[in-house]
Amino acid sequence: QLQASGGGLVQVGGSLRLSCAASGIILRSNMVEWHRQVPGKQREFVAAITGSGITDFADSAKGRFTISRDDAKNTVYLQMNGLKPEDTAVYYCKSTSHLTSAIAWGQGTLVTVSS
Repeated sequence: QLQASGGGLVQVGGSLRLSCAASGIILRSNMVEWHRQVPGKQREFVAAITGSGITDFADSAKGRFTISRDDAKNTVYLQMNGLKPEDTAVYYCKSTSHLTSAIAWGQGTLVTVSS
């Protein structure tokens, strides 16, 4: 199971760090992704980190967001800097097992960027 946290209200240009903590899932054996969704729109990919640490980002996140993993805490982080109003969304983390392809989603955490 995945537990996403760290969302909140921040002003334009501010920063937030989202956390995706896992229980019963070893995140270093998974690809972990962050997605986001605005009501009425499709969920979109934001960032990913593989078990070996390879990262990938949506164009909208490149240069502003970083993704990292703490294996001791079995947690993946999404550091978001230079936040813009268009980053306002509910953010979800998702894990996909490299071994079994089993998928798990965390509950969302709301990020609101005010101008």
